[in-house]
Amino acid sequence: MYYAYKNDLDMNQDIQNSPIGIGSATAIEPRLLAAEVLERLRDLIVQGELAPGVKLNERVLCERLRTSRTPVREAIKYLASEGLVELLPNRGAIVTPITATTVREMFVLLAALEALAGELACANASEADIAEIRALHYQMLVHHARGELAQYFRCNQEIHLRLVECTGNVTLSNTYRALNSHVRRARYMANFSRERWDHAVEEHEKILDALARRDNVLLPALLRKHLENKMLVVLEALGQQAA
Repeated sequence: MYYAYKNDLDMNQDIQNSPIGIGSATAIEPRLLAAEVLERLRDLIVQGELAPGVKLNERVLCERLRTSRTPVREAIKYLASEGLVELLPNRGAIVTPITATTVREMFVLLAALEALAGELACANASEADIAEIRALHYQMLVHHARGELAQYFRCNQEIHLRLVECTGNVTLSNTYRALNSHVRRARYMANFSRERWDHAVEEHEKILDALARRDNVLLPALLRKHLENKMLVVLEALGQQAA
């Protein structure tokens, strides 16, 4: 899944070339271990197991992930660049809090980017691109039917990223990728309700159909509405948490 984890691969290269590295005593290639720790720590944050505002204790995380401190520290730094972690001077790191204001601002911008991506994808996506997105959609449906939210979310994110990538606009892709890293947790929260989850799948069916027909009016509208609906669900969830 190149598109979903391209940044992880970039991180692998950075760590491999870094003088910090990971001790040579380990039997696992350092860059692979670092990528695994990064992915697992990101999942803990995105899926809410490490809640917003929680302090990241390196010793506890090392025990939980069964690794040394170096890959944990590298992962924390990397997740800070994605906006999932906040580094506090002389106080360590915490999971970045989610606020209603931030959710509104980010989802409005993300919806605009996805709408633009939909318009460009209708013109520039190849038949192979559309076939790949369709295959991901069917895989996503399997996870939905099984109630596998984490696996479903991975496919879901890959679909959105692949749609943006097939526009052929590198600047748009890079901008979208950076923003989506910040809002990933909120997008995951939008599926906590089974009713909303089912509705999201129905929306994806319509999105896929509009892409296949290259409807450059309907597809942007569907994508914008899809993100607006997610935003409303997340805001509702945040309101319930604050109550």
